[in-house]
Formats: sequence, structure tokens, C-alpha cells
Amino acid sequence: MFKHILVPTDGSELSQASVANAVRLAATLGAQVTIYYAQPDFPMPIYGEGALIDPTTPEQFAQSAEAEAKAILARAKQLADEANVAADTDTDVCEVPWEGIIDAANRHNCDLIFMASHGRRGIAGLLLGSEAQKVLSHSEIPVLIHR
Repeated sequence: MFKHILVPTDGSELSQASVANAVRLAATLGAQVTIYYAQPDFPMPIYGEGALIDPTTPEQFAQSAEAEAKAILARAKQLADEANVAADTDTDVCEVPWEGIIDAANRHNCDLIFMASHGRRGIAGLLLGSEAQKVLSHSEIPVLIHR
């Protein structure tokens, strides 16, 4: 049975519910979890009328993203700690979140990825894509989608 579960989170309410359910599953199985957050990469600046629209520097953006990652991961880890489930956290800067999720699962030798799906369909799914769908399509590790 599964012994090490990767639980990606983006900090959203749906994602937090998924973390809680992953922790319950881990507690039932006697498994450990690694909670992962893919930090966004610095967006390319947009120029308009000769002026830079976003004055944030790459350093400021990185500091803000790191602080956000720490806060999101701390909330998720607290759920595991309260359930007495062994948990680690991991984050990295990742331009493509689904690739970061799969890389993290492989890096930590996880045998299951437990992740939320926002359930985007139709045009929204086509335009915004589905990280869950991409993980399902590319992962060699089993994936359990929570919705």
C-alpha cells in the first residue's frame, strides 16, 4: 500500500480541503506526506506607452513568493501535525507547476500524488489548462484526484 504521499497545494480553499483529506488517508495508511508548493517564476514585465507597468524587481518578487510559500506550507503542515502524520514540506520556483509536482514526487520517492482538481471544463479548461490533468497525463506515479 502507499507509504509516502506527495500533496501539492496552491493555498486555495479547495487545495486546503485536499490536504486535509490526504492527511486523513495518510493517517489511515500509516503513511507519511510531503506537502509541495510550486512558487511562481518572476513574470516578464509588461511595457505600455514606454513605461514599465509592474515596478516589482525580481528580488522583491522572489522574497514575496518565498514568504507566501512558507505561509501556505505552514498551514498545510499544521494539519498533518494535528493528525500525528509525519510530514515534510518542499517548495521550488517552477515555471510549469505540473512539472514541479512530478519532479517533487520523484525527488522524495513518493508512491502516490494526492491533489485537488479545480474542475475546469470547456473553454476555461482549454484556456487555463488543468494542472491535475497534466500530472495525470505525465506522471508514472499513481495520482489520486480529490474534488
